[in-house]
Amino acid sequence: MRKTELLIPAGSLDVLKTAVIYGADAVYLGGEAFGLRAKAKNFTNEEIKEGIDFAHERGVKVYITANILAHNDDLPGVEAYFKELKEIGPDALIISDPGVFAIARRVLPEMEIHISTQANNTNYGTYLFWHQMGAKRVVSARELSLEEIREIRRQIPEDMEIESFIHGAMCISYSGRCLLSNFLTGRDANQGACTHPCRWKYALMEETRPGEYMPVFENERGTYIFNSRDLCMIEHIPELIDAGIDSFKIEGRMKTALYVATVARTYRKAIDDYKKDPALYQANLDWYRSEIGKCTYREFTTGFYFGKPDSGAQIYDNNTYVKNYTYLGTVEEVRADGFGRIGQKNKFSVGETIEVMKPDGRNVEAVVRAITDEDGNPQESAPHSRQILYVDLGTELAPYDILRRSEMEEKQ
Repeated sequence: MRKTELLIPAGSLDVLKTAVIYGADAVYLGGEAFGLRAKAKNFTNEEIKEGIDFAHERGVKVYITANILAHNDDLPGVEAYFKELKEIGPDALIISDPGVFAIARRVLPEMEIHISTQANNTNYGTYLFWHQMGAKRVVSARELSLEEIREIRRQIPEDMEIESFIHGAMCISYSGRCLLSNFLTGRDANQGACTHPCRWKYALMEETRPGEYMPVFENERGTYIFNSRDLCMIEHIPELIDAGIDSFKIEGRMKTALYVATVARTYRKAIDDYKKDPALYQANLDWYRSEIGKCTYREFTTGFYFGKPDSGAQIYDNNTYVKNYTYLGTVEEVRADGFGRIGQKNKFSVGETIEVMKPDGRNVEAVVRAITDEDGNPQESAPHSRQILYVDLGTELAPYDILRRSEMEEKQ
């Protein structure tokens, strides 16, 4: 059985630390340039250094994305940036553009390079090409089935690695190479500025009747014709491992710490349980399903892994998320009196029942006994986002515990 890496996204330094604590084997992040998430907070070089130190102290790797499809004007900046990364020392670069790849090989000859899904990696010939060029790993296109990945594994060298997305948002374009954003808004998805037009509501206008907008129907279910369900493979860990995938990649560099912690902790336990005993994995399937449903998502699909998706993989009647839990904050430190310090994310009040999510897999129900501000002044509620607060929950807290509130009872 090949070693299985759990690769978690990080859109900020705080989220990186959360990913590491909640079970990541590796994290991937973008610097301030040349990645494909321009709207993410992204990392300064100083933050990258701090993140790498934090991760390496805990045996976790850090990969840097530089996966734009570069234009001429980008190349001098790419070279300068790679010279900076040489001093910073990430574990690998994620690249899609051959010109950028060539610069990385010249400036960072010892650096491990992974080929991004943006490069449309759909066959073993592509893998062999990149291996000959010096790439260590290739990220498979989302359009591949498990059988196709098995065939790639059979055809490539043993030391070459396959990375595949197993959870998160699905693009409607081929391997994420989408032209809609550029065409409609002038913001290029392949330069990191996607406006996600696949989630918009569309209408039909006939050429000779301008201004008359007719709804677009697909089997009378609505108008969000591009809106895909999110990928979720938590129930198929055995099949993913059997296919020879080395790195299980989670999508979501713009997600919250709660999302990252929930997904990382659930997949960590599922992978570990299966490798310890397949029967243990099967016994815990209900727990995995329950936990993965506690993060924000757009319903779930298995994507292309078991054949081409049918109409059931799309959501035609809305573009909203399922949100069963609200993120209240992460414990930053704990005082001697048991009060935990948090940077508050959403409103909660004294007397409410909330849940403390712990990295070891426990979920502890607790009642908010008291809230104070930084100066010790008591508050009945926490209505101001980002306020620094101290909370007493009547239970033992530790740094990196996450506070969340269930919204499911309220909906019922």
